[in-house]
Amino acid sequence: MASPKKMAARQRKTNLEQTRADTRASIRAADKILTRVFGNPELKGGDAVEILVGCILSQATTDTQSSAAQRALQAKYPTWQQLRDARVSDIARVIKAAGLANEKAHYIKGALQFIERERGEFDLDFLNDMNERDARKWLMQMRGVGPKTASIVLLFAQKRKVFPVDTHVHRVTRRLGWISEKTSAEQAHQILEALIPPKRYYAMHKNLIRLGREICRAQNPRCEICPLKEMCEYYQNFH
Repeated sequence: MASPKKMAARQRKTNLEQTRADTRASIRAADKILTRVFGNPELKGGDAVEILVGCILSQATTDTQSSAAQRALQAKYPTWQQLRDARVSDIARVIKAAGLANEKAHYIKGALQFIERERGEFDLDFLNDMNERDARKWLMQMRGVGPKTASIVLLFAQKRKVFPVDTHVHRVTRRLGWISEKTSAEQAHQILEALIPPKRYYAMHKNLIRLGREICRAQNPRCEICPLKEMCEYYQNFH
């Protein structure tokens, strides 16, 4: 007969496995609802360097502002070489619409210098030969590139099996109860990657962001119109 300690350990393991199974079921149900409400975004891929620069521009700003800044940047500096050689102050003026212009200008110029110094060209296709962990680690050597930005580059450009967690995804998944309130955004990457089916990473990432922006806002969330309110721990606890 097993000792009480072993029996308790087995019970904890059983409880954890059940919790994970329940969370996966909740994720599948939410995915179906969000697809019905917001559609099914399709991953097209793209140039990894362009997506990296775009992701840096998008930090702490709106899609409209970051897109405007990226268009202005491409018009002013048609090649990566021209952007790399530009002065930080000039880059900052061009991307002013994205906010935090000086900081982002430093990051963008530094990223291009780093890529060329390490690879001899402005190309990140070599990351396809690395596993996801090593590829993400390589990208995060650049200033201004954290787990979210690295994951977006790998998923959006190269269709890798990574799930980016931005501030909206982090907030929404905590409120839904898929991760705990104490789970950091960095920890959430690994946890959610293990729970969400890889083939649904892109669609769920995009739809959870949209939910977070339009409905599950940080302040004054619009719980009454949320399509996921019946499965949401936050809604059940506060309404």
